[in-house]
Amino acid sequence: MRPDPKMSLAEVEAFLEAEFPQLRHGGRIMVRVESVGPMTARLRLHSDERHLRPGGTVSGPAMFMLVDVGIYVAILAQIGPVALAVTTNLNINFLRKPPHGDILAEISLLKLGKRLAVGEATLFAEGDDEPVAHAVGTYSIPPR
Repeated sequence: MRPDPKMSLAEVEAFLEAEFPQLRHGGRIMVRVESVGPMTARLRLHSDERHLRPGGTVSGPAMFMLVDVGIYVAILAQIGPVALAVTTNLNINFLRKPPHGDILAEISLLKLGKRLAVGEATLFAEGDDEPVAHAVGTYSIPPR
């Protein structure tokens, strides 16, 4: 049975706003948490010209950042506001070039232990059912 989240969507958003102001640029939110649920999260990257590579594709570093924030959000929603949970490993496979536009990340936690969490993310270009990237990450959770 999956545990209910300890943080609501509003609580996660408030935490990110306070602890990670860099997710906002020029008054605009770059990464928006759309939902959190039991062992899951959904995020959106509002891509703009800063996130593009030549040819108009969303850059790998922008998608990597979305995955990193996404798995972190899914963990926080489950365990509460633990700012020092950190990425220990993150592997991403780019499957195809996404067009310019928003990127959606569907996050699922595979393991949530006392000291380690493992999650996966599948990324989609908005309006497309074919994934553009898949990632798996491991995060260290500090003792409480």
